[in-house]
Amino acid sequence: MLVGVPKEIKDSEYRVGLVPSAVRELTTSGHHLLIETNAGLGAGLTDADYRSVGAEIVPDADQIYARSELIVKVKEPLAPERKKLKTGQVLFTYLHLAADPQQTADLMGSGVIAIAYETVTSAQGSLPLLTPMSEVAGRMAPHVGARCLEKGNGGRGVLLGGVPGVPPADVAILGGGVAGSHAALISAGMGATVTVIDRNP
Repeated sequence: MLVGVPKEIKDSEYRVGLVPSAVRELTTSGHHLLIETNAGLGAGLTDADYRSVGAEIVPDADQIYARSELIVKVKEPLAPERKKLKTGQVLFTYLHLAADPQQTADLMGSGVIAIAYETVTSAQGSLPLLTPMSEVAGRMAPHVGARCLEKGNGGRGVLLGGVPGVPPADVAILGGGVAGSHAALISAGMGATVTVIDRNP
């Protein structure tokens, strides 16, 4: 199968659809991998990293979309990318369709077979492709929140863990799922007083 990985073009997205170790596994299984040049740079991966495991580096996303049977991305395709999709092609990425009716209409109109990472379910009912991203989001949230509380960033000048003579911040987390539990873990590790509000004990 021809598998293509374009460079992500969504603002502030630095991840890449496949890392070299995954490319090696696929090429070893007989698949041909097309990687857009510099697709991995945001994640610290070079074209040489991909070439060394058997990928073909192509100069632009147009070749990825024109030649690939399966396109592997991280984030939903933006409007210019959706115009390049073809009937029968398979797109494997996070889609979050509920928040984007235009994307849904464009994908349906393109004839592409779109598989959303966030809907892939294991036999046990878990979401194995969504869980790791929720862990990352939960672990990052307290750091982002702490930066926003800094006076220099327009906040109230609060340190999550407090300082001698000043109590730690109170952190309330809505939802104790994967993201919420990881946010609670990191917040507590930073010294904050943490309360998790959830319906599921």
